[in-house]
Amino acid sequence: MDKFITLTSTCVPLPLENVDTDQIIPARFLKATSKEGFGDNLFRDWRYDKEGKPVASFVLNSPEYDGQILVAGKNFGSGSSREHAAWAIAGYGFRAVVSSFFADIFKNNSLNNGLLPVVVSPKFLAEIFETVEANPKTTLTINLEKQQITNNACGRSEHFEINPYKKDCLLNALDDVDYLLSRKDKIEAYENKKLKKCD
Repeated sequence: MDKFITLTSTCVPLPLENVDTDQIIPARFLKATSKEGFGDNLFRDWRYDKEGKPVASFVLNSPEYDGQILVAGKNFGSGSSREHAAWAIAGYGFRAVVSSFFADIFKNNSLNNGLLPVVVSPKFLAEIFETVEANPKTTLTINLEKQQITNNACGRSEHFEINPYKKDCLLNALDDVDYLLSRKDKIEAYENKKLKKCD
């Protein structure tokens, strides 16, 4: 995955609450074991009708909205624990999801797959939806180092929380295995020190 330091992008608004993982990626697409292709089926049953034709009213099919930030309603990612939901969102091209509340398992799955979940206040979220509706070219800036998100339409910012370990991983483009390997020398030194004490 790529390093996540600062992202400025237009965004795609999805002002729906309680969007669950089955809506994000329907269960019939979970047979694959590779992450490849999941983005094609993101919100599949909302994006396409039964004949496979794009639903013009759905936001991902709108020519007005695009960008690397998905802005969603409260309680995003609820339901089953499928990691495929994070795969689908990242596979579509999103680098971050903004909401006022995420389901814990979805939040952790996202962080493990290089997708940044940003929790903001309900008031700040509502303001984002309003400004994006007024101007689809509105941009947000997410600064991971400062843990700050800014609505560039009005200049207002909010601080967001993130696990320090996951923050370090995202800043350096490391998954859990990469992180351990990056500390191989320290781990070996610690183990050697323990072995000497046992001799």
